[in-house]
Amino acid sequence: MMRRQVLLFILITCATVVFGQVSYSIPEEMEKGSLVCNVAQDLGVDLKRLKSGRARIHSGDSAEYVELNRDRGVLLIKERIDRETLCGETTPCALHLQMIVENPMELFRITIEITDMNDNAPSFASSEKRFEISESAVIGSKFVLEKAIDADIGENGLQSYSLKPTNNFALKLENQADGSKKVEMVLQKPLDREQQEQISLLLTALDGGQPRMSGTMQITVNVLDANDNAPVFTKSLYKATITENAPKGTSVLTVSASDKDGGSNGEISYAISNSKRRLSDLFHIDRNTGKVILIGEIDYEKAKLFQIDIEAIDNGGLSDSSKILVDIIDVNDNSPQIKILSKSDTILEDSLDNTVTAMLSVNDPDSDRNGEVKCHINDDIPFKIQNTMNGFYSIVTEVALDREAASQYNITVTCSDEGVPSLSSSVTLNLHISDVNDNAPVFERSSYEAYIVENNTPGLSIFTVKARDADWNQNARVSYILEDSSVNGVPVSSYVSVSADSGVIHAVRSFDYEQIKHFHFSVKAQDGGSPPLSSNVTVKILIQDQNDNPPQVLYPVQTGGSVVGEMVPRSADVGYLVSKVVAVDVDSGQNAWLSYKLQKATDRALFEVGLQNGEIRTIRQVTDKDPVNQKLTVIVEDNGQPSRSATVIVNVAVADSFSEVMSEFTDFKQDKEYNDNLTFYLVLALAVVSFLFITCLVVIISVKIYRWRQSRVLYHSNLPVIPYYPPRYSDTLGGTGTLQHVYNYEVCRTTDSRKSDCKFGRAGSQNVLIMDPSSTATMQRMQSEKNILDEPDSPLEVC
Repeated sequence: MMRRQVLLFILITCATVVFGQVSYSIPEEMEKGSLVCNVAQDLGVDLKRLKSGRARIHSGDSAEYVELNRDRGVLLIKERIDRETLCGETTPCALHLQMIVENPMELFRITIEITDMNDNAPSFASSEKRFEISESAVIGSKFVLEKAIDADIGENGLQSYSLKPTNNFALKLENQADGSKKVEMVLQKPLDREQQEQISLLLTALDGGQPRMSGTMQITVNVLDANDNAPVFTKSLYKATITENAPKGTSVLTVSASDKDGGSNGEISYAISNSKRRLSDLFHIDRNTGKVILIGEIDYEKAKLFQIDIEAIDNGGLSDSSKILVDIIDVNDNSPQIKILSKSDTILEDSLDNTVTAMLSVNDPDSDRNGEVKCHINDDIPFKIQNTMNGFYSIVTEVALDREAASQYNITVTCSDEGVPSLSSSVTLNLHISDVNDNAPVFERSSYEAYIVENNTPGLSIFTVKARDADWNQNARVSYILEDSSVNGVPVSSYVSVSADSGVIHAVRSFDYEQIKHFHFSVKAQDGGSPPLSSNVTVKILIQDQNDNPPQVLYPVQTGGSVVGEMVPRSADVGYLVSKVVAVDVDSGQNAWLSYKLQKATDRALFEVGLQNGEIRTIRQVTDKDPVNQKLTVIVEDNGQPSRSATVIVNVAVADSFSEVMSEFTDFKQDKEYNDNLTFYLVLALAVVSFLFITCLVVIISVKIYRWRQSRVLYHSNLPVIPYYPPRYSDTLGGTGTLQHVYNYEVCRTTDSRKSDCKFGRAGSQNVLIMDPSSTATMQRMQSEKNILDEPDSPLEVC
């Protein structure tokens, strides 16, 4: 009943919270589920914070005696606490706990001191002790008694001894260095074997608890005959040192005692006295030699000092006692122990500096420098380790993170002690960096140029733009968008299109170099982030020319027949400039490079054509024998592949005056050899002209009748009427070849060249050139020249 009342009386002392620390005091043996304290109230932590932060208790290496109730914010007893089992002789006895709260991470240190209760009675290792003492034992002889053991501490521990009866012996107590009492029985009255051969004594050990508890041991003294001298140790205190983890069999030291008696009464045996610690399990003393040997395992972290009580007993039962103090030397045999209290698997790349990613606890059970620990992390990462409190570390971000530079980090924490040699432990934490849309797409080039040959097929792939986004997943998914703009007042979307996924640029229409030579537009690359990021690039499309236009002759202008208009005096010297063929090509580049060649001539030895400039010059002196009429056929070719060409006929009159030319065309020639036949030739010429005139009238009438009959046939048929457009009836404006505009020519001629008219028209207008080379020309010749001009490749239009 009294114990229950003590258990119900709980003294809880809450210290002021300093750096997240609270302290409490509770008695041992509390019932399971008993309230320890309201830790949420004492720490000033809201209950919702405990739940959202998944608060939990970390107890280190000790068993989980206390648990946290998040709903109430209190600490409860989880398992019965036995102070003696938990701490042994260590005082004060305390539980060191840590409460960890996440999101954000916080650490609170909780210390719970366990107070002792008087739940253990003093006890002796053996219930009976026998002595054989000679009756000659002198007054003051001492006999070492076994010490009682009480697991409790303080006032509840062993306090006193009593010995009854006290007729012959008195009890002597002597304080020891370890806080215990050496118990001796001292002879205060001489023994008389004849009066009392055996003496029975009762040794009682008492503690100071309430109520007081005790333990007893029966002592039996057999009185022997005379043994007048007791053994005496050479030292009252022996000291020795030994390193922890020393191997079994290691010699500690050798003790020695002497006895002045002789014979069997002088023979001494050594023994280790019983004590609270079971030293006999660690040390052994040779009965005969007094050599102390290590027989167990020594651990500095469990015990730093041993006190061994020894006895020297002769055969007469007399004895002496001494003690051995064994100092344990620490060896750096424990590596730092690293435990992960909490850690994050991922962290956003835009996290603020000093964001906590993990919390660790580090402990080294060695002492002094062997137990001093320093921790560090690898240097090539943007993190640092901080010592938040004794034995606890936090890993925090040191600088801004960039997932594009590193998507994950292996953080290796290495902790080393200061021992020699130093021992260390390490643990590796893997941390992934979550992506944030902080990078816009970047094109591979600052601008693009693409080429396409004119007359392309609509839908043709021209070029591909490519942008890359350093982000990840959806944030790096790039789409391509054609920016709105116009080209010559027309939306650019009617020229090109862009594939949203691949960035391939397609031609929407067929391009004509003579209409447009180049244009540019912008393409936007946009990622799939939220909000999306984008960048633009300029694309320039260059149209490449094809040789799709033949040269066009500007001068001399052609009619249905030949050209008259160039006259060479018979006094012309070598190199005389007769005329110049002027031609243009609406193509560009080498497709518009023109060359001139003399294809046919009446006298090829008289004229030549400049290859590059088209100039017609004489290559020899003109003579009187040269005919008046000279017909030259000049071909103009461009430099395209394949090349295109045009021909032009140039008629040259070799005469000194225009009247001579006209007389050549109208009168009979005044030849020196035929002056006498002038009348004959005149009549003959008139006859020929009359015949040609009649023939022409017949041919014209026949052609008219034929065409009329054909039109009547077509009129009565169901065939569609297809209008006829002469070659190059219309051409594209805006080209920039050697000719900026297209010239259309209309040639009309009559049978009488002297009544013909010649006109040059402006670009794009109707132009008329009327010329007649000779009145003596035959109808057959005119018809052949007309056929030449009607060929599809001819640059001239005939009406």
